[in-house]
Amino acid sequence: MIEELKQKMGEEVERLQYELNVTLPNEIRKAVELGDLRENSEYKAALERQQFVQARLGHLRQRLSKLSSIDPSQIPPDKVGLGSRVIVEDKKSKSRETYHLVFGDAVEFEDGHVTMASPIGRALLGKGVGDEVVLRLPAVTRQLLVVELYTIHDEVSTKE
Repeated sequence: MIEELKQKMGEEVERLQYELNVTLPNEIRKAVELGDLRENSEYKAALERQQFVQARLGHLRQRLSKLSSIDPSQIPPDKVGLGSRVIVEDKKSKSRETYHLVFGDAVEFEDGHVTMASPIGRALLGKGVGDEVVLRLPAVTRQLLVVELYTIHDEVSTKE
């Protein structure tokens, strides 16, 4: 999971780097050739895009650095953590829900994905099978029971 995320971010870095170093300079050069830069919307748009790309590149590089510093061996094999898939049962309604804990800047969110910083992510973090989770939301407080847990270690062992 971590390697997939690093690969997707790396691909975006490469694409943005090409845009910053090749595409945008060409657009700016063409806009300059049109003349008066004060009223040149193509020039202003290219400069704004250049600033956005530079900011996005900085953000991606920072996230890649943080991802590289994660040691999967420090993620407990029997507790909810990054990459865990958790099945919980609502103690009141007895309905079951599945959550998959992901990074906040995961490239593609799927149904059931929650970030570790979200209320449900924070409530589940560090819990194990059989643990009760109290989820306090603005409208309601829910009591959940962790009934199944698949950690990032389980995901790795099934791929091998």
